Amino acid sequence: MAGNRTFTMIKPDAVKNGHIGAILNHINKAGFKIVAMKYTKLSAEKAGEFYAVHKERPFYGELVEFMSSGPIVAAILEKDNAVVDFRTTIGATNPAEAAEGTVRAIYATSIGENAVHGSDSDENAQIESDFHFAGTEVFG
Repeated sequence: MAGNRTFTMIKPDAVKNGHIGAILNHINKAGFKIVAMKYTKLSAEKAGEFYAVHKERPFYGELVEFMSSGPIVAAILEKDNAVVDFRTTIGATNPAEAAEGTVRAIYATSIGENAVHGSDSDENAQIESDFHFAGTEVFG
């Protein structure tokens, strides 16, 4: 259902720093239902595919290296107005600019290591969800 689902990843920095449970709790308290979730690690090739939209940007190589540096938690979340509400829940990309109480304000350490990914549109939420999950892995 467009508009009711979004995609997120808890990034390698937040996993390494032991924040998986706290971030999932934050997501649940914000009213999101987790309909798919997996603990996995992206290869450099897969990270490159996922972030291909940024291929021409100067930070692309660093982003791919970071996202393939350790395990992640990928998840599909469900809630009315999911994409917009989740972006509000996680806060600005730069944790110094993220609103107080948002995931990034609490758990991110820098623009590059910003704890979580959140889809920026309904279309990208679907594309990103399909990239990480087969239909048989999504419930709800």
